[in-house]
Amino acid sequence: MTHADRPPASPSQPPSRTPIQAVVFDVGGVLLDWNPRYLYRTLLADEAEVERFLAQVCTPEWNAAQDAGRTWAEGVAELTARFPEHRDLIHAYDERWAEMVAGTLEETVAVLDTLRAAGVPTYALTNFSAEKWTVACEEWPFLADLDGAVVSGVERVSKPDPAIYRLLLDRHDLAADSTFYTDDVPVNVHAARSVGLRAEVFLDGSTLRGQLKAAGLPV
Repeated sequence: MTHADRPPASPSQPPSRTPIQAVVFDVGGVLLDWNPRYLYRTLLADEAEVERFLAQVCTPEWNAAQDAGRTWAEGVAELTARFPEHRDLIHAYDERWAEMVAGTLEETVAVLDTLRAAGVPTYALTNFSAEKWTVACEEWPFLADLDGAVVSGVERVSKPDPAIYRLLLDRHDLAADSTFYTDDVPVNVHAARSVGLRAEVFLDGSTLRGQLKAAGLPV
């Protein structure tokens, strides 16, 4: 799971007549309010220090290696060898990971609950470390109750690689043109569309509900 400044949302796809049979959610930034700043604002003196640390030490690229399958033990060891003066702060990224999640994005979870109550299959497709996915499912059990999840750290392939979208479709026997996907990172949405998914950029739960209604779903 990564967190970075994102480019503007891309235009919506033109409507399709194919009924939507399943809905797939990204997790960080869509279902969970994840941001490493939530933790490091409690550990560092001011916002400038937080931004410097996350830009120079525990960078998005370093975190993405765990999302791609590297273990946290390996990632922490590599980084503490390079920045021994920040040992405790680096370990905190692993050991206090749950404190980076402010909670669920309630509007989106309400949409998810409505879909499930209507019998619509729901899935997750997420860049997430395998170890932290286990933690997340324990902390927020609704994640474990989805009909399925494709997690980059488990599969060792990350969005926006088209292979991870094809894996989702193949594993769960989903037809791309009848599967709706929402993600807050536009490049991931473009990649989903490239393999035929009905994908839209996530802005907030209310917008998502409108997108799903426009696609003919009972939300």
